This record gives sequence, structure tokens and C-alpha cells, in this order.
Amino acid sequence: MLTWKEKRRIPTNIETVWALFQPDQLHRIMPKVVEHELIEGDESEVGSKYKQSYQEGKRVETYVVETIAHEDEEDYKYLKVTFNIGKAFNIETSYTLITKGNNESLLTYEGVNRGMNWFGKLFIKFAPTRKNDQVVQEFLDRVVEEAKKEQASS
Repeated sequence: MLTWKEKRRIPTNIETVWALFQPDQLHRIMPKVVEHELIEGDESEVGSKYKQSYQEGKRVETYVVETIAHEDEEDYKYLKVTFNIGKAFNIETSYTLITKGNNESLLTYEGVNRGMNWFGKLFIKFAPTRKNDQVVQEFLDRVVEEAKKEQASS
């Protein structure tokens, strides 16, 4: 099992950051996600499902993402999703946003990647954690960069 939990202060208001996690803006913070289409439920409800495709090089992997938690309060936002990739991995990720003043937000990005079969378990056991840490940091950097761009254009 591979886990991560990282926090990042973002010098923009919570609504600006939260907007980046909405389905129509997701490509800005997850550029390798080439498709994200609602297939069941409503966008902001627990149990909603999305067909999502992720491109790594020439390979495209398609899977179903399910929202398992969703909160949208004035000073607190939370989204948790789960998905399986290739019958080998079960991934859960969550994004927590908390207002930290007039124009600052705190983003906590957490996740767990579990092997579902012998291949997935073996892969995770020997996967370099540095690579995962790099992916997490690049994601957080992208969220900060896109939030700053959004605020500057508003």
C-alpha cells in the first residue's frame, strides 16, 4: 500500500481553488486526464460516477471514478473519490480546503494506492516512493499555479 498526505498554502480564496476541482475545470490541474464525463448521479453528490480517461505517453487507461464524500461549506470544502485501474490498483484520493484568512486557503491532498491482485501488490511494494512524492508535489504546484492564474484573471 502506498499512502501520501501533503499540505500546501495557496494565496487565493477558497472558492477560486475549489472551482479547479469541478468537472469542467479538472483538466487544468490534471492535464493527463483527457476525459472526465458524468455517467451517473449529479456533480456534487456522493455516489456520482464519472468515466475518466488518463493518458500516459501513448497509453490511455479508462476507468470509473466514484465520489464517496463531498462537502461544500463556506470555509471548508472536501472531495473524496475512489477508482480502480486495470483490476490491479484501487486508489482513493481526497482534497480538503480550509479558509486561512481573507485571501489564503490550505489544501490537504491525501491518498492511498492499494494493490488489488498479485501484480498490483508487487508493483506497489517495489515502486519508488520518490516518484510518487514527485507526482504529488507536481500536482500541488499545478493547483497553486492555476489558482493564481484564475485569481489574476478575475
